[in-house]
Amino acid sequence: MSTADLFGDPPPATPLAPGAVLLHGLARADAPAILAAVEAVTAAAPFRRMRTPGGFTMSVAMSNCGALGWITDRHGYRYVALDPDGGQPWPPIPPLLQELAREAAARAGFAGFAPDACLINRYVPGAKMALHQDRDERDFAQPIVSVSLGLPAVFLFGGDARGDKAARVPLVHGDVVVWGGPARLRFHGVAALEDGHHPATGACRINLTFRKAG
Repeated sequence: MSTADLFGDPPPATPLAPGAVLLHGLARADAPAILAAVEAVTAAAPFRRMRTPGGFTMSVAMSNCGALGWITDRHGYRYVALDPDGGQPWPPIPPLLQELAREAAARAGFAGFAPDACLINRYVPGAKMALHQDRDERDFAQPIVSVSLGLPAVFLFGGDARGDKAARVPLVHGDVVVWGGPARLRFHGVAALEDGHHPATGACRINLTFRKAG
């Protein structure tokens, strides 16, 4: 099956910065299958709220799939091949999710993207993600692909310095943001999630972030 069969005609796109684009609704049609894949992954590697090196418990619950998974604990931020909660390899990235990441990256101008890590975040009302850079990967030439499912959120897309003013980008179910090239190290985060209910996810937002980590 071709990517055109999977994801249809090109979605509307909004440039956010050189190297960064919002692909409106790219994942919406396949959201039920994507969420089913997430459910299978998190049955094997359950969501957990990790602690930062400073001892802060994150408000976002996390899991991973792929050859590498991102974790944080008192030893720092890093990628590991084994789930520290069970000592087993992370579940593989399901083929549909691999295809979605490749297709989104290609439509944003980054052909040949082959992620080996998918961080799965679950936001409940009040959960947020502070402005940060994705710097734990080895190859900054590879883009980041971020998929939003469920409750709407406000994506904070900042500049190259933490103090730069961040744009507030509304995201809804099925939206995909891709950033790379000159935007690869831009600071970004998520504003506190507002109360609500979505028919696909209930009272939460699911975010998939694909990276080439190794």
